[in-house]
Amino acid sequence: MNAGKKLAGPDAELLKRNLHLRVATLSRRAKRVIMVMADFVALPLALWTAYALRFSTLLPPPGYLTSAFWLFVTVPFIGVFIFARFGLYRAVVRYMGVQAMMAVVKGVVLLALILFAMAYVMRLDVFPRSIPINFALIAMLYVGGSRFVVRSYYQWLIKHYSDKQAVIIYGAGGAGAQLANALAAGREFYVVAFLDDDQSMWGSSVLGIPVFCPQKAPELVEKYQPESLLLALPSASRKQRKHALDMLEGLPVHVLTVPSMPEIVSGEATLDQLREVEVEDLLGRDPVPPKQELLDHSIRNKVVMVTGAGGSIGSELCRQILRNGPRKLILFESNEYSLYSIDQELNKQCYEEGITTRILPFLGSVVNRARVEAIMLRYKVQTVYHAAAYKHVPMVEHNVFEGIRNNVIGTQVVAQCSADTGVERCILVSTDKAVRPTNVMGATKRLAELILQDLALQGKDTVFSMVRFGNVLGSSGSVVPLFRQQIENGGPVTVTHPDINRFFMTIPEAALLVIQAGSMAQGGDVFVLDMGSPVKIVNLARRMIELCGLEVQSDKNPDGDIAIEFTGLRPGEKLYEELLIGEDVEGTSHPKIMRANEDLLDHETLYGHLHELQVAELRQDMDKARKILQEAVHGFEPSSDMVDWLMPASISTSDDKPIH
Repeated sequence: MNAGKKLAGPDAELLKRNLHLRVATLSRRAKRVIMVMADFVALPLALWTAYALRFSTLLPPPGYLTSAFWLFVTVPFIGVFIFARFGLYRAVVRYMGVQAMMAVVKGVVLLALILFAMAYVMRLDVFPRSIPINFALIAMLYVGGSRFVVRSYYQWLIKHYSDKQAVIIYGAGGAGAQLANALAAGREFYVVAFLDDDQSMWGSSVLGIPVFCPQKAPELVEKYQPESLLLALPSASRKQRKHALDMLEGLPVHVLTVPSMPEIVSGEATLDQLREVEVEDLLGRDPVPPKQELLDHSIRNKVVMVTGAGGSIGSELCRQILRNGPRKLILFESNEYSLYSIDQELNKQCYEEGITTRILPFLGSVVNRARVEAIMLRYKVQTVYHAAAYKHVPMVEHNVFEGIRNNVIGTQVVAQCSADTGVERCILVSTDKAVRPTNVMGATKRLAELILQDLALQGKDTVFSMVRFGNVLGSSGSVVPLFRQQIENGGPVTVTHPDINRFFMTIPEAALLVIQAGSMAQGGDVFVLDMGSPVKIVNLARRMIELCGLEVQSDKNPDGDIAIEFTGLRPGEKLYEELLIGEDVEGTSHPKIMRANEDLLDHETLYGHLHELQVAELRQDMDKARKILQEAVHGFEPSSDMVDWLMPASISTSDDKPIH
């Protein structure tokens, strides 16, 4: 009863979808047979059209067709054979490009020449000489055009009936075109539009895909609802990439990027290996190329020791040092697994790159004078990078004496051993939190700086210096890994205060600048790295959420994906970090490195404070320890919300002898 009823609505759409997908999923053999049959029709039709154009009529004079009838029979067989020899039927039509079109052109030209030769040999008196020329041009249109029609049909299927996700590519240059081709071969994405900063490309098309100006991004996102927007700018500077990201700010689309050009050239990555946008691109900070003579001065053919070699800064120092040809590289670390990891990584690097540097991993604490001195003496260490430190503000705040012991006494041990064993250079990795600190961690790092400055004044042969900088992206203490994890978990993203800001730098850039600054030292230098402009942490959190294609949940947008929550400043945390204690600063030969001239403590006062700190540790008197730090470190003003929750403020002991 319903047999003759026409399908409509969802049923008709489903049937249409199934028919289209059945055509698209035919076997490779079936598709070849279809293309061969299409050419069997197209070639005689092209010859007929050549005659029709010659005589300007649909039916040429009977005598012409009768004498050349056998040509209509033989041309398709010869043509299919030629196309097969040129590999035309091996080409996948939906990816058809220049090579396939060249096969069509060469095959058709050869077929036209054979057609002319056959007519000459068979002495066809009624065969106009313009027929082979017309035939060649029309056959190119029929044979090549039919394939482009099929390719367009396949792309239409992808757009309307496949599960591929729509994407927009930012960058319509060579990298963008290659990426579009690579995505067309995959099963995940199809490109609906290009964006490009080059005005000359606006309104044009690349691979049949239109190119728009970046200002059109909101309209395109609304129209196509793409899942992702891909940055195809592998050779662009960080400043250029930041400009591109700024153009996309606020769009509800997941932004991914292709690897950088050095990674592609070195073979570490391929163009279609999409990844999350690096936070470095949000800063727009382009590193200054290092000065090789400064890198060589402290490293080349020398015995180099790195304390805290398994930490984020220490491990990157080791990587950079290894690339600059030390004779021996000594890794000193208290954490067994961290030491194992960096040792394995560096040995693998040596094997792959043919580096002959001997790598020596040592477990130990920087407060163990005998251990540190024995290693320096045995291997005749020439350069020391002292990166071992406790750096998490809340942890040191609740573990005051461990912070003092590791950051202050540990630095004193390493520096004194360096002087006693004839080390040429000892460089302390410091922090911006040492400037007018509001927490114990910052105060201990400033006191560590004062120890090195004091040793430099004693006329030792060792050149002591310290390098002060702010947060490094991706380090164990950075907010960036925390934000990423919170976003992956669905939020909320926690920020301590809406106005808090920080300086940021990449770990590789910081490590390279530390090495170069140490080479410029003359003794007691406090080097300050140019960190650029401070970044507001809440803005960083917001941009990281948006780059994941998510919306920030707020009062204005209650339906957003992830909320930002303010948890309040932690004990000892500052709203704004500083890099200089005073205003007395001068430039150096490196544009990113400055030299600060800051006040010192006299020797007796300094070591009196150190002795008092050790006595306070014996008594476990945290209040006393903080008061001593206040007296020793200029500008140290402990935050009023510091709380000693781990142990009581004071425990009496009968022994006031300091620890050595």
